[in-house]
Amino acid sequence: MKKPFPAEYPNASNFARYIDLVDTENVIGTLRQQLATVESLYKNLTVVQQNYRYAAGKWSPKEMLGHMIDTERIFMYRALCISRGEQQSLPGFDENDYVEKANFDAQSQQQLITHYTFVRQSTLALAESLTEEAQQRIGTANGLPISARAIFSVLAGHERHHLTILAERYGLR
Repeated sequence: MKKPFPAEYPNASNFARYIDLVDTENVIGTLRQQLATVESLYKNLTVVQQNYRYAAGKWSPKEMLGHMIDTERIFMYRALCISRGEQQSLPGFDENDYVEKANFDAQSQQQLITHYTFVRQSTLALAESLTEEAQQRIGTANGLPISARAIFSVLAGHERHHLTILAERYGLR
């Protein structure tokens, strides 16, 4: 799957910001590589590292993983709907509210890694199943026009963004 053309997503949006973080035309390859990176990173965290917050009000690495899982589930629902020709506007979500209500810190690290792995494998299966035509279909998500394949690139960029935060703010690589 290639990165989307600029006409497939709004330029002045978070969508564009995340797509710009994807530096390859092989989006599926990036998603596969991120699966290995996240699994490796999280399986080796100590309990202290899992629950560390670099500042008051910031998410712990466990909460960040939970956020990435929730976001991927939502993005893939959007990609599925749009690829199938859905014309209803798909809602946005408040990531802070979702993290607050999810209680990710109470889940085991292994539970979260298992969820992440299953969700990412499902994402890859969906991506690989879409025709070029289905990938380029445009719908509305969070009030903005976007193609199904642009959503996959947004997902890859969103995860790259959070991996960068984990490296720079938490010292996790």
